[in-house]
Amino acid sequence: MRTTEQPIDSVLRPSDEVAEALAQGAPVVALESTIISHGLPQPRNLEVARELEGLVREAGAVPATIAVLDGVARIGLDEDDLKRIATESGLRKLGFRDLAAAAALGASGATTVSATSFLAARAGIRVFATGGLGGVHREWTETQDESADLDTLSRTRVTVVCAGVKSILDVPATLQRLETKGVTVAGFRTDEFPGFYLHTSGQPVDWRVETAEQVAHIMRNQDAFGGPESALIVANPVPLDEQLDPALHDRVLAEALAAARQRGVSGQAITPFLLDYLVRGTGGASLEANLAAVRGNVRLAGRIAAAWSRGN
Repeated sequence: MRTTEQPIDSVLRPSDEVAEALAQGAPVVALESTIISHGLPQPRNLEVARELEGLVREAGAVPATIAVLDGVARIGLDEDDLKRIATESGLRKLGFRDLAAAAALGASGATTVSATSFLAARAGIRVFATGGLGGVHREWTETQDESADLDTLSRTRVTVVCAGVKSILDVPATLQRLETKGVTVAGFRTDEFPGFYLHTSGQPVDWRVETAEQVAHIMRNQDAFGGPESALIVANPVPLDEQLDPALHDRVLAEALAAARQRGVSGQAITPFLLDYLVRGTGGASLEANLAAVRGNVRLAGRIAAAWSRGN
């Protein structure tokens, strides 16, 4: 026998600022929280969280950093919430599949791309800025390891501004999976898919856009055509003068992959292992390139959200 369905506000709670902006049709940009809890060391993580929200505001939009606190999906965090995400030990990393369990058990955690995308769309937010997406892992034929991001984006109507997918992944295979799943990928002022830390992965994209207004026009046509509620990925490359040195990237990544094989690292442990190896192996340069990419994505997402809100 089915129980009575819970009201949405019992598990999903926009902040007053976000709720007011959505009610007025004002621009809002969703931000993930794993970069705060798991991606950066303290106290820089809190500084970056504040900085990214400030960049959204400079673009004329309202920031909505998303996390789950005590079983409630919070859409927009206040200063105390940000501090909690930045400093509380034991916070889980929550993907889409974890949301119902976290709500039922009163758990707290930071949201990944899959969870943030879903919650943003569920709250009525159309634009989401992040660093890089997950995707198909190298040696997929042996491990069958593929990020849940791809499946969630294939059935979530949200526009994700990113610097491509993490360069530790199989980029051509990831682009093929996105095509198969019906997810549109457009390069922002580029004909090549970005390489996360690098300006380009060397892989082509099918569509190129030059302005935030063009992106908003694609979003409106997604709605006009209907069909599956798939995402739009806006691939925005890190500037050439802020990218990680490509030779250094390739050398350290090869070392990281070899170390992972030697130590038997696989499954959910492989991504944090490789990313941490890159940070240490590049003397922190990969982290700076990551942050440069995130800043650019947040600025662009703010402009897209504004164009979407204006209806042009």
